[in-house]
Amino acid sequence: MKPAGRLDVVPWANDTAVRTLFDALGGAGIAARFVGGWVRDAVRGEPLTNEPDLAVDKPPETVMLALKAARIKVVPTGLKHGTVTAVIAGAPYELTTLRRDVETDGRHAVVAFTDDWLEDASRRDFTFNALYADLDGTLYDPFDGRTDLAQARVRFIGDPDLRIAEDRLRILRFFRFHTWFGRAPFDAAGFEACRRNAGSLRGLSGERVRKELLRLLQAPAPADTVAAMREAAILDHWLPECDGTARLRALIAREDRPDPLRRLASILAPDADATTIGKRLKLSTQESLRLDVMLAADPVIDVAGGPKAWRAQIYALGGNLYADRLLLAVDAPGDWRAALAMARAWTPPELPVSGGDALKLGLKPGPKVGALIEAVERWWIDGDFTADRAGCLAELERLVRAAP
Repeated sequence: MKPAGRLDVVPWANDTAVRTLFDALGGAGIAARFVGGWVRDAVRGEPLTNEPDLAVDKPPETVMLALKAARIKVVPTGLKHGTVTAVIAGAPYELTTLRRDVETDGRHAVVAFTDDWLEDASRRDFTFNALYADLDGTLYDPFDGRTDLAQARVRFIGDPDLRIAEDRLRILRFFRFHTWFGRAPFDAAGFEACRRNAGSLRGLSGERVRKELLRLLQAPAPADTVAAMREAAILDHWLPECDGTARLRALIAREDRPDPLRRLASILAPDADATTIGKRLKLSTQESLRLDVMLAADPVIDVAGGPKAWRAQIYALGGNLYADRLLLAVDAPGDWRAALAMARAWTPPELPVSGGDALKLGLKPGPKVGALIEAVERWWIDGDFTADRAGCLAELERLVRAAP
């Protein structure tokens, strides 16, 4: 594979850990090149994101021996697929041996190791994911991925239908990469291939779909992509509850920080079942519970009620969940910016009395104690949390005396 120029800026040039890694590999006769995310970032002149991925031209066992000889910690993260991870100064560097596909079933590939860089590049999904760079910034670009990046185009390597048949997850990756790196219009051949093969997404695991959807929704402006996916039936199986992007667009216009789960909630129908969606997409228990609160009809967020109403609802929901509900309540009248600022800054107080205080007044343990404390809490909230412990104790005593 011939060089295709050099990077204008080599962001890892002065990285001591990177130099240590390349010295260890080079000393053992192993050629290594960055591939994927770091190279895309460098070509675009953007700060490096994600963890570095490197391709190497020797089998994983040889790579591990070289790293151990250099006293570099190495973890066999995926030997079957040729991947090991070097850890230097606490930072991971994933190294994968050059590969070719022997057999694919649309989800998993049986691979064979090779020392042919072009063969390795040819099995990758999109042109700009087959960009490689040496330590000194020499660039290798067998499929003109640099031009595609410059033109904000996501283009499959070779026949899109064949690439999707190898791994159907590439349908979702096509849209995810377009959201982050592309602009309208979509590459026509790629988009139509994704549309034709949308039904094959049924065979994916919920974990893989969840990861791609949330990474897509994390992008700065995913609404147009989500609309295109819905139109092309990409979401029909995994997210049939999607009812459009109007609320997503409104949410993005007002949110103070992007949140993919909240954005997911914004594209779901009002009567969507969070439990069903959580199971389908293999959301964590915490994510499912949060989605359930975001989709719930009650309580209705009272923005117009002013600071007193805001504090009461923040107390009930917690600041983060209140912010979720507030940002999703795009039609609610009132000063939502001030309400959001309060949700971010105000820490709800703790009720100054407890069941133990009721017992000290002579009551016996039981449901009556809980009901009295709840009554004091409602009184305290209605008073905008101004009553101190003495005031709450006085109200508790009054309720005890008035109880039958």
